[in-house]
Amino acid sequence: MSLILDDAERRRANDLLARFLDGYERNLDDTPIVPEIDRDTLQELMHEGFPATGTGVEGFFRDLDERIVPNSTAVSHPRFLAYVLGPPTGIAAYAEAVAATLNQNCNFWQLSPAASVIERTVIGWLASRFGFDQERAGGILTGGGSIATLNALTVALHARRPDFRATGLQAGRAPLVLYTSAEAHRCVDKAAGILGIGLDHVRHIPTDDRLRMRVDLLAEAVRADRAAGLEPFCVVATAGTVTTGSVDPLGEIADLAEAEDLWLHVDGAYGALFVLAEPVAEMFREIRRADSVALDPHKLLFAPLEAGCLLVRDAATLRAAYAYSSSYLTVAQDPLMHDYMDHGPQLSRSFKALKIWAALRTFGTDAFGSALTGMLELAGHLGRRVTAEPGLELMAPVTLTAVCIRLPGLSGPEHTTLLARLAEEGTALLGPAVVGGAHGIRVCITNHRTTRADIDAIVDRLAELSRA
Repeated sequence: MSLILDDAERRRANDLLARFLDGYERNLDDTPIVPEIDRDTLQELMHEGFPATGTGVEGFFRDLDERIVPNSTAVSHPRFLAYVLGPPTGIAAYAEAVAATLNQNCNFWQLSPAASVIERTVIGWLASRFGFDQERAGGILTGGGSIATLNALTVALHARRPDFRATGLQAGRAPLVLYTSAEAHRCVDKAAGILGIGLDHVRHIPTDDRLRMRVDLLAEAVRADRAAGLEPFCVVATAGTVTTGSVDPLGEIADLAEAEDLWLHVDGAYGALFVLAEPVAEMFREIRRADSVALDPHKLLFAPLEAGCLLVRDAATLRAAYAYSSSYLTVAQDPLMHDYMDHGPQLSRSFKALKIWAALRTFGTDAFGSALTGMLELAGHLGRRVTAEPGLELMAPVTLTAVCIRLPGLSGPEHTTLLARLAEEGTALLGPAVVGGAHGIRVCITNHRTTRADIDAIVDRLAELSRA
C-alpha cells in the first residue's frame, strides 16, 4: 500500500480541488454566514473513526462537500464582521498548497534556505513600515498576535534579567511589574500568567474618554510601585484595542518608558498594520520607538491562519532569549540566512512566510493600502449612518474600523438576542461589545470583500428593528 497518489488519482484530486476552490468563490455571497449545524453529522465525524483501507480521493472530497463545508462558518462572507478576521487573499490557497508540498522546516537554514530568506524578507519589509533600523531590527513569524506578545514579554524578561536562564524569574529579587491598559487584549494577562509574572503584578491603567491609556495614571502607578519596593520593567501599549479600535498615546508612553527604563511593547495585532493606509499612517509613527511590536498578518494582510509576527528593534535581544547550543543542530553560519530556531521558542516551524510573501508579490503593496483605506472609509460611513439614525447610538469614537453600537433601551441580554437574530436571518454576523459598562454590538470591518451596500443593509435592518 502506498501513501502516494498515482497519476489517475492525482489528476482526479487536482480536478476536484479546482472545482471546490472555484465553487466556493463563486457561491460565497449566497452561502449562509453561520451554518445550520447538523449535529448528527458532526457526531458521526467524531465517532466513526478511520477506515483500515481508506476512502480514497473521491471519499475525501465527498466528506468535504457533504459534511465539512456545510458545517463551517463562512468567514469570507462580506457580512462576516464579528471579529478582527478577514478573508484570505485569492492567491492564499495556492501558496498554502505549495508550502505543504515543499514542507520546509523553518528552524535552521540548511533545512529551508529559500524559506529562511523569504521570512527574512517579510520581516524586513514589515520592520521598515515602522521605521525600524534594517541593520539592527529583527523578528519572527508566529502563530498569532497572542504568541507574539508572549514571546515579546519573554524577551523583555531576559533583557531585564540577563541571568534569567540560570536564576529564574523572581529569585530573591524585587518582583517585576507589568503595565497595560484597562482596554488591553487578554493575551497580556495570559502571557503574564504563563511566564510567572503573576496577575497580581499586572497593572491595568484606566483610560480617557477616547478609551486610551492615561499616561498620567501610568506614571503614578510606576512611582507607587517603585516606592513599594517593586521593580517596574515593561509597559504594553495598544495600537487598536480589540473592542473599540482606540490607539494609546504611543509617543507619550514611549517618553515615559524611556525615562523610567521600561521595555515598551506595542500590541498592534489589530491596528498597527493600518500604517499602510495613508489617511491614518501618522497615528502609528511612534511605534518606531518601541522595543517590540506584535502584528497579525492573518488580519490586515489577509493571510490565512496562522500568521502572526513579532518585531524587535534589536535582533540581539531575540537571540539572547532563545538561542541555545546543541551539537545535533549545528550548521555553518551564513550571512544570507537566519536560524529561526534561535529567534523563538519553536524548533519545528511551518513555512508561514510564503503565503504573506506570495500575496505581496502577486497583488503589490499598493493593493493592501487601498484595501485598508477602503475599510476605514466604510467604518466612517457606518459611524455617520448610525449617528443619523434616531434609534441607534455610537458607543465610542470610530478610530479605526471597530464600530460599537447600542440600541437605547435594550439590556445586555436583549443585545445578545439581537445578535443571534441578525445571524440567524442572514443579515450579518456581528459581535458583542461592552463599553464603559454599557452593552451593545460591534461591527468590525476587517473584510476586504465588504461593500457600502453591505453596511447600508446592516444599518437599515438595525434601524428597522429599533423602530419595532
